[in-house]
Amino acid sequence: MIGAMELLRGVTLVLATVLTGLAAGVFCTYSTSVVWGLRATDDATFVFAMRRINIAIVNGWFLASFVGAPIVVLLAGLLQLGADDRSPLPWIVAGFALYAVAFVLTMAVNVPLNNALDRAGDHPPDPGTARTAFEKPWLRWNHVRTLASLAGFTCLVIAVVRYGGASS
Repeated sequence: MIGAMELLRGVTLVLATVLTGLAAGVFCTYSTSVVWGLRATDDATFVFAMRRINIAIVNGWFLASFVGAPIVVLLAGLLQLGADDRSPLPWIVAGFALYAVAFVLTMAVNVPLNNALDRAGDHPPDPGTARTAFEKPWLRWNHVRTLASLAGFTCLVIAVVRYGGASS
């Protein structure tokens, strides 16, 4: 029979994995579709649309995964302290570290680029300049945060599989 602590460890680890996967999926969606669609637009449309997307993304559903993921992954790791030697803790630590890279990049690079684009306004006098300052650096760093968060998610999936094997 599974004990309360084992159940809490398992549920927390699965939730951490799901939240990290959702956040990674958002970043991946930008890299594989959103920016591809916007790439085909003129400069004024690009600036207007990207500003609207940046406003819309700040919502409870996204923030629950983006901010919730590192919190729940950290909790999952803490709950593994003192577990047996088959604990998935190393995979959880790796998943946390990799997702942390994506989180830090978002806050240090992508958000400031979003804010700069926001300051340009919906109808900047020179939308081409606003787009040029934003598009390539934002996309480059989005690709990096996508890869980092997907790698973190992969580590957490391995941790879930390892945990499942350890508790059986």
